[in-house]
Amino acid sequence: MPLRVLVLTPTYDERDNLERFVQALFAVLPDAHLLVIDDASPDGTGHLADDIASRDARVSVLHRPGKLGLGSAYVAGFRHALTQGYDVVLEMDTDLSHDARHLPAF
Repeated sequence: MPLRVLVLTPTYDERDNLERFVQALFAVLPDAHLLVIDDASPDGTGHLADDIASRDARVSVLHRPGKLGLGSAYVAGFRHALTQGYDVVLEMDTDLSHDARHLPAF
């Protein structure tokens, strides 16, 4: 049975990067799932994430009520991964500072 992989990406004002990030991720890990953890981005990142999720069942969105911080975003994401039974959880920055092509090596 293949491993269930979840990639966590906390977002705050990442609207300009989110689509490219999603494309890069699924280009190298097409069977992975993505959890976008948005801290009420004023630039509409959360709305864009919802739109992407409505078109792609691999994407889900966790909306948080405000800018609660990176550490608590990862904790929320890991909690989600544990309750959903994922085998592998990876963290990535939406700003494209992490190169998705390295993910399969993990």
